[in-house]
Formats: sequence, C-alpha cells, structure tokens
Amino acid sequence: MELFFETLRIEHRIAHNLAAHTARLNQTRHDVFGIHRSIDLAEHLPTPPDEDLYRCRITYAQSIERVELLPYAPRPQRRFRIIRTDIAYPRKSTDRREIDALFAQRDGADEILMVSPDGYLRDTSIANIALRIRHRWFTPADPLLPGTLRAKLLNEKHLDLAQLTLDDLKEAEAFAVMNAMRGFTIIDKADFVAI
Repeated sequence: MELFFETLRIEHRIAHNLAAHTARLNQTRHDVFGIHRSIDLAEHLPTPPDEDLYRCRITYAQSIERVELLPYAPRPQRRFRIIRTDIAYPRKSTDRREIDALFAQRDGADEILMVSPDGYLRDTSIANIALRIRHRWFTPADPLLPGTLRAKLLNEKHLDLAQLTLDDLKEAEAFAVMNAMRGFTIIDKADFVAI
C-alpha cells in the first residue's frame, strides 16, 4: 500500500500552516483512496517537550499510520547541481526512490535543482524555488510538487507564477528555496553547476 506524508514545522509549540497541511492530506486521501471523511491533523499532533523547533512527520494512507516528532537542523544549501529530469511526484509520497537517485548524482554539491527536459526550472529534492527578477519574486508554474508554503505565498500575492528557465536563473537578482521547515530562505551566493 502506498503511503504519504506531511511534514509540519512546530515551533514554540505552534504548528505552522496547519490548515494547508490538513487540506493536502485530506485531498490526497480523497483522490487516492476515495475517502470523503476528513481527518483533523490538530487532533494527532504531539506536544513538544519545549519551545524549540521540531519537524513533525505524519505518515498516512486511509488513516494516520505514524506520527514522529524530531528536532530540526537544516542542512546547508549553497551549491546546486542542475539535473534534467522528467520524473513526476504529484503527491507527497514516502516513495522517493526517483528523487533520491537524482540526489545521489549531486557529486559534491549540497543539493540538486531539477529542470525539465525542455529547460524549465522545477524544484530541489526537498523544496520549491523562487527567483527575484526585476524586484518581483516568481516561482515555477510547473513544480515537481506544489508545496504548502508556496501555495500560501501565492495566495498572499508574495509570489507570481512563471515559466522559468536556466536563462532566468542566470539573470535573477536572488534565488530562494521554500518548504514547511525552512520557510522562505534566500540563498546568498548560490552556486549552480551543470551535470
């Protein structure tokens, strides 16, 4: 049976963007398993022992299978290996073999930046991306996985959608990654290496 997961940022004992994670979990359960009964993630969250930053990973299928609360320390991300791929990852599945195989090709880089075969930017292995171009932030219109923070920032008009290319990456004023744990993080002096 295929399993899916949500990763929530819990800091100061507050779960961030909980409504978006709950909505994605229930949409996945509906789309994959045909389940219409919703789960309220708030009822399944553990209470952290202190106010530090934690990563809460909730694994599920038809119902919640496992809840883990782990301390969080972001891994460094400055050097990105550009990898062309046409893999699909439309839902946050625990089956990340294709992504992990691409990540293994980073050859000394900190992270990978996936680009479609026709040259459009997509995502890193764990985060959506954004480019600042002419003082506005843009995110790829066709990401590998539409993230919850990305959706929130689009809804709040902090980001715009665009078909971003490697040329846009070269011309961008700034590069950022975003996910539930890292938030929106501008990468100073990001370095991009072609495979």
